Amino acid sequence: MQRMNAAEVAPGAYQAVLGLEKYVRANVDHTILELVRLRASMLNGCAFCVDMHSSDALRAGESSRRLFAVAAWREAPFFDERERTTLALTDAVTRLGEHGVPDEVWDAAAKQWSEKELADLVMAIATINVWNRIAVTTRTQPPTEA
Repeated sequence: MQRMNAAEVAPGAYQAVLGLEKYVRANVDHTILELVRLRASMLNGCAFCVDMHSSDALRAGESSRRLFAVAAWREAPFFDERERTTLALTDAVTRLGEHGVPDEVWDAAAKQWSEKELADLVMAIATINVWNRIAVTTRTQPPTEA
């Protein structure tokens, strides 16, 4: 059962996070953004966000095969080098407490993305992590009907 509706209880804070969301939607490639959202949500155990972002990606034309493979992206052959560096950066940023962001992960991403694109990517990863923390903490559940 959901503990609270953060949008109702703290609307100003919720609107601030929505501002970040609008920024990343406007500045990060949609396919990349959905990979980031799905991977971070998987790592954070956010059922609501995994459901929402996999559904959104499917509606946008992403293949179910690639979406399932996000869970094992290092072994899957379905992702290009830019996507792989994005997923590695997503893993490192999402798991900051384990070992920070290793230089090799950052340097690989910096070779694939301009400085501005990389800044936007970091903002996208940070934003989904905020959403995950809100949804997991408040026990926000995905809809049971499709």
